[in-house]
Amino acid sequence: MPQTRTAAKQRQSADAGRGAAPLWRVWLAAWPVMAVFMLSNAATPLYALWQHDIDFSAGTLTVVFAFYIVGLTGSLLVCGVASDRLGRKPVLLPALALALAACLVFATATTVAALIVARLCTGIAVGAAVSAGMAAVTDIAGSGRRRTAALLASCAMVFGAGLGPLLAGVLSQTAPAPTGTVFVVEAVLLATAVLAVLRMPLRRPEAPAGGAWVRVPGVPRGNSRQLVLGIAVFAPGITATSFVLSLGPSLLSGLLHTTSRTLAGAIAFAMFLTATGVQFAVQRLPRRTILTAGAAATTLSMITLIVALHTSSAPSLAISALLAGAGQGMGQLGGLSLLNSSVPPRRLAEANAALNVGGYLPAGILPVCAGYLSDMVGLTSGATVFATALAALALAGGLTIHASKRQTTDPA
Repeated sequence: MPQTRTAAKQRQSADAGRGAAPLWRVWLAAWPVMAVFMLSNAATPLYALWQHDIDFSAGTLTVVFAFYIVGLTGSLLVCGVASDRLGRKPVLLPALALALAACLVFATATTVAALIVARLCTGIAVGAAVSAGMAAVTDIAGSGRRRTAALLASCAMVFGAGLGPLLAGVLSQTAPAPTGTVFVVEAVLLATAVLAVLRMPLRRPEAPAGGAWVRVPGVPRGNSRQLVLGIAVFAPGITATSFVLSLGPSLLSGLLHTTSRTLAGAIAFAMFLTATGVQFAVQRLPRRTILTAGAAATTLSMITLIVALHTSSAPSLAISALLAGAGQGMGQLGGLSLLNSSVPPRRLAEANAALNVGGYLPAGILPVCAGYLSDMVGLTSGATVFATALAALALAGGLTIHASKRQTTDPA
């Protein structure tokens, strides 16, 4: 009997070993996600140039930004389900092609309409990346590295989102053709992502889930509460970082009287670098702790933003951005970990899509409202109203997590 138990344990150990891919392969699988997210925010430091050349208001700027959310949300309605049914590659490869097209439109844009088209295409590509791309990382990682997969997929998303504007800010001030060179470099990076996807050892699903092809993404029965808990913290966090990206350069201009594209890109990079670093720092904490801390960081970020607005304090603005990054990072990691630990692989891309729909909808709507409100009552008053409302949402999310114990007490 003891020998039988020993043999069973050895077989389980061997199975676990086969279920864990080499770590380098998991990192490589995360590269396409990172490359697409670099494009997602690469335009941020360039908006001041386009505003000057094309002549449009802060409200119009937030609308341009919001079309990214429109494209992303529409993509999530399709890409999660399509990825679970057709496989990851048939969704990722067309999305990368669309991202390359967006680079071309950005590089040659001379009208608001062109910027809207480019942002729309970018949003569609990002929708595929957060559903099919992040699920592909989990597929490549195997059952032995599911927690690592959640961490690397999440970090690829936020680090790429921060590296894009930093690279754009530096290149636009040091290289010729400031609004063109950035997207030539980004196109080269996306081309390497295409090669990475082509080399991924991914198979088509053997038993895909049924239902409509176009639908609001969701999770299997019994996983709804995990989804709600993730959205409760992730949504305020990503809305805070979206606000910094869309109106941050305008706030910098008002507080520091500078239009430095490198500075705008550096603040965005620092914000998302914080979002990346904090995930590595808290990865072994209980999920409930991670999510509660994420809600607290977003709340403090908005309080600090209000202080920055009314004292014209640049350091407070920078601290607010860093806290926003921490809030998004922890909300995203906690939400993805909850889903990765409970949702079966055949529904995982759709579950990732559902989490991001819940997060990106307020991230698209609230900054647009803040932008037009700022046009009417002034940037300080409009941003203060936005920050107050978002702080209340983040606080409510934290209280929701605190009141829920069963789904969030396991380690992430």
